[in-house]
Amino acid sequence: MREILNIFNLEGKRAVIMGGAGILGHAIAKGLGKAGAKVAICDRVNYEEAAEELKKEGIEAKGFYVDALDEKEVERCKDSVLEWLGGVDVLLNAVGGNMKDATTSDEKSFFDLPLSALEKVVSLNLFGGAITPSRIFGKEMTKNENGGSIINISSMAAFRPLTRVVGYSAAKAAVSNFTQWFAVYLAMEYGNKLRVNAIAPGFFLTNQNRYLLLDENGNLTARGKAIIDHTPMKTFGDPDDLIGVCIWLASDASRFVTGTVIPIDGGFNAYSGV
Repeated sequence: MREILNIFNLEGKRAVIMGGAGILGHAIAKGLGKAGAKVAICDRVNYEEAAEELKKEGIEAKGFYVDALDEKEVERCKDSVLEWLGGVDVLLNAVGGNMKDATTSDEKSFFDLPLSALEKVVSLNLFGGAITPSRIFGKEMTKNENGGSIINISSMAAFRPLTRVVGYSAAKAAVSNFTQWFAVYLAMEYGNKLRVNAIAPGFFLTNQNRYLLLDENGNLTARGKAIIDHTPMKTFGDPDDLIGVCIWLASDASRFVTGTVIPIDGGFNAYSGV
């Protein structure tokens, strides 16, 4: 049993976590670190604090500033990360989120949403959250003799467009499509050892969506109740629920897996409502 579990071992792996100071990114970073990876936490804020928290857990980690929406800043971050890590085996793209100004409500129709807000949400999730880091860090990963693994974060909104979050839904659908496109491109152009996959979390409470799911007293909103009613496991996800799948995708255990988008949703996507 212990011998077969070695295929999940990340000892010696060098992992870059874009958005690693965020709730989901940080939980996954800790999981990869506990599995043996050396972890670079890349974010705009709290990156050093996030890395220090991992160090307290016995994980080799370091924080790096990055603005994922600025290609030159991502390049600069990549250079700094490479000086420390020496290379990249795992890239987790956890940059993303939504904005209230890009979300419809009883007070604001789709026709009233500022185009600038929609553009920002699409840019944040698609370019900052997938394409730009994959271009810059992925180019370095093509040099690896043993390949590597890129993991994007999609969403349930990519499977079933959710009401209100129009920009976010469109962006995450594009992330799923890009994941599959890039997986095929790398395999056909650079061989079969560099893989690209995505996870699609269901409903997790984060700073970006809390206002949609809970009221000021911490009780479920009508939207939050509808989500729980349509989630067979009857709960929101915990960030730690993402760790196991990401360790699998980062490790040799998934060496023949590429171009997938894996729901982690408590059964939401499988439930028809009846």
